[in-house]
Order: sequence, then C-alpha cells, then structure tokens
Amino acid sequence: MQWTLVIPLKPLAHAKSRLSAASGEALRPGLALAFAQDTVAAALACPAVRDVAVVTDDALARRELAALGARVVPDPPGGGLNAALAHGAALVRAARPEAPVAALNADLPTLRPLELARALDCAAPFPRAFMPDAAGSGTTLLCAAAGTELRPAFGTASRARHSASGAVELPLDGVDSVRQDVDTGEDLRTALSLGVGPRTAAAAARLLIAD
Repeated sequence: MQWTLVIPLKPLAHAKSRLSAASGEALRPGLALAFAQDTVAAALACPAVRDVAVVTDDALARRELAALGARVVPDPPGGGLNAALAHGAALVRAARPEAPVAALNADLPTLRPLELARALDCAAPFPRAFMPDAAGSGTTLLCAAAGTELRPAFGTASRARHSASGAVELPLDGVDSVRQDVDTGEDLRTALSLGVGPRTAAAAARLLIAD
C-alpha cells in the first residue's frame, strides 16, 4: 500500500511557540523549518509513501519544502491544524478518491523512513489508526484507509479523542522516531539524543553557539 501523507505547518513566525524559552525568538522559526524539512525528507524516502502534501501559507516553508519534492498547497481554511489536515486530505482524495491518506506531524526531526514504513504497514488493515506521541497524550500519525475519512482531532489530549472516535491505536514498539515530536526544549534534547536529520542538527548547532 502506498500512502499519501498530509503534513500541516503553521506560518513559521507562529510555529513551535513553546520552544521560545529554549531557543529564543530569533532562532525558533529556523528550528521549526528545520524540523519540517527533516520530517518531509524522511517521509519522502519511506518505501510505503507515494507522495507528501504539505499544507502551509508560509512562503519560505513553501519554497523549501517544495524543493525537497513535496506538493505544497495553501491553507485557505485558516482554521487551525485540524481544518488544514481536512483540507489537505480533501484535495488528495479529489484527485485520487481511493488513496490511503495519513496525517503526520511536521515536528518529527528524528523520523526514520523504515520506522515510518512499519507504522504505516501496521495501520493498513484498519479503517483508521493512529500513533500516540512519546509523551503519551498526543498523536503524531493518523491514518485513514481508502474510502475512509481522516477525521483529524489533533491538539491537547488527541490520543484520547482519536481513540474515542474509533481509530485503532497502533501497538508498535521500536518506532521512537515516529513518536518523538518536539514542542519544548526537553523534547529537543531527547530528539538530539535519538539522532536528528541534518537540517535540525545544523539549526541546533546554531542554538548551542548562540547560548
């Protein structure tokens, strides 16, 4: 099964606001872009992924992520994360009605293509399935099989909301890179210990130099 991934990204000026305490305002947008670049690059290298659609209105992010090979679409709903995901999934299904679609966070700088493939393969038998984040309360991946609506419910306590909506929680170990999103300085330290992509590594090095 070849999945289309939908990845939402806020305008960089507003992305990853909880990182400000660790990075400062000057470096935070660059970190957010680096996370997204490494996430998209790993996703495109995944053997289970057909293509990636990024939903964003940020001009710099649009240019940089398109250069990696992602299809970048605007975010006309302007209604937040779940509206952006629903919009992106609708565009994918308008062109390919039977496409299996998955929503993926843009802040997974440790993402490994083969670990993502394992998660997507595990999701394939279910109409909807999801992967909880490393903290245990959120969601990093939500999958919808062909003919099934994505019905995203990301945000605070999304693990419980996705479970209550009937999505199956994927019972996988050994896929830490799919679960390790980055919202805080502590998350970034954990990600760096797991090993991040080259753009995040470079951005984090600038952060250390600034400190």
